[in-house]
Amino acid sequence: MCYILVMLSDIEIAQQVRMKQIAEIAKIAGIKMSELEVQGCFKAKINLNIFQRLNRKKDGHLILVTTMSPTPQGEGKTTTTIGLAQALRKIRKKAFVCIREPSLGPVMGMKGGAAGGGYSQVLPMDDINLHLTGDIHMVTSAHNLLSAMLHNHIHQGNELQIDEQKIVWKRVMDMNDRSLRGLFDITASSEVMAILCLSENIEDMKERLGEIIVAYNMKGEPVRAKDLKANGAMALLLWHALKPNLVQTLEGGPAFIHGGPFANIAHGCSSLVATRLALKLADYVVTEAGFGSDLGAEKFFDIKCRCGKLMPAVTVLVVTTQAIERHGLENAQKHLENLRLFAVPIVVAINKKSSDTSDQLSKIKNYFSGQNVDCVVSDVWARGGAGGKDFAKAVVKFCGKKSDFKVLYDLKLSIKGKIETIAKKIYGADGVDYTPEAEADLKCLEKNCLDELPICIAKTQYSFSDNSKLFGVPKGFKITIRELKSSNGAGFIVAYAGAIMTMPGLPKHPAAENMDVTEEGVITGLF
Repeated sequence: MCYILVMLSDIEIAQQVRMKQIAEIAKIAGIKMSELEVQGCFKAKINLNIFQRLNRKKDGHLILVTTMSPTPQGEGKTTTTIGLAQALRKIRKKAFVCIREPSLGPVMGMKGGAAGGGYSQVLPMDDINLHLTGDIHMVTSAHNLLSAMLHNHIHQGNELQIDEQKIVWKRVMDMNDRSLRGLFDITASSEVMAILCLSENIEDMKERLGEIIVAYNMKGEPVRAKDLKANGAMALLLWHALKPNLVQTLEGGPAFIHGGPFANIAHGCSSLVATRLALKLADYVVTEAGFGSDLGAEKFFDIKCRCGKLMPAVTVLVVTTQAIERHGLENAQKHLENLRLFAVPIVVAINKKSSDTSDQLSKIKNYFSGQNVDCVVSDVWARGGAGGKDFAKAVVKFCGKKSDFKVLYDLKLSIKGKIETIAKKIYGADGVDYTPEAEADLKCLEKNCLDELPICIAKTQYSFSDNSKLFGVPKGFKITIRELKSSNGAGFIVAYAGAIMTMPGLPKHPAAENMDVTEEGVITGLF
């Protein structure tokens, strides 16, 4: 019987489950019907007025899930995040999971569905992977409205004296399309997406949208969205998107899926408002940050936690036999060292695959036992919450202790100082090189007093370096920053390293080739 369950596809497993009505999930979560904005039977948005009722409640414990350097197959970070939340509920803890919304780019490109896997999924899978409640499209519309108003302003006489050679605001779409590079970025990399995910409320979002820098004028001064009087209309397009989306885990636990910034080209975390709400509703909140400690986790700590004044209780480092085969145990060790810089207790979770042998698992456990860190086998893909009880107990053990959390760098450091700190301490680089274009960007940022912001480095997820082919723990390398851009509304500076692209391309055989739907609405090929 166990063998049969393991061999079932994600969609076959999901189809076995009788989902609960979203009103029942809301009741489990402690959300009142008056605070629920129902979007069909199995999903809803939460009205932000709920904070008026909950603001005085004590926050629960925040648990971050990250990974070692990944492989193209993925290491099951989202599956582990969902599975841990299910496991916490199995040991009778009030738990909530907060994850990002899938972008149509990866869904139609290489990954297919992105809602967990096996017996650790969030449902309804088809809705989650195909538009959900339309948040990403709202981001696309708001972003492109600003583009339209910018170019219309120039056409109508250019009162602001915008230098057309210094426009820094491209259009976006939620799809991988390499033919649009240079003209479009993918929506997940939009500053509007970052703003949505870091705003506390509608007024904060409106103010942040107004601070977006779209171009520079003939004097070299920044032109902002508020100068174009665009931020009010942008907020209008986004105010529904700011409300967290409530869905359920495969085991009927509450889940927020909200916001979708990539971690290799953006800050890689779900929304601050969803995290804060979950912390008011539950004793344990499990969230993820994209890819490894060098990308998602560093940005989670240095950008999201700093911005939202969050105090993480535990960090989970996911490792797999397939990633260790590619990168080596020393790679996992480097990620462990990185996470220790933030002074948050760590649990290593081995995400068990059906092909893993007991010898492989024992070797990994023994290695981490020697590193003075708790290491557990997580079998949540095959067994759901029941396969993560020991995992959940190991995490709970660290919760309740006073957090010594600290960020990596001070904002008073220069831009180069902050980038060098990340490059040397997190990536293990010898230093940082800058292209002439990046040096010019740097001078512009400093001239306009835009330098006292956190850094969001955009680089490959497959290596500590900016070369995707340097696996393991590379030595003797420098990273090259080719461009710097102020995401002033979001509140950080993006540093583009190496050949990272803000508009991905489709593979030779996209996942979309295998997708279809019948007259009855039966979907195939999505998962």
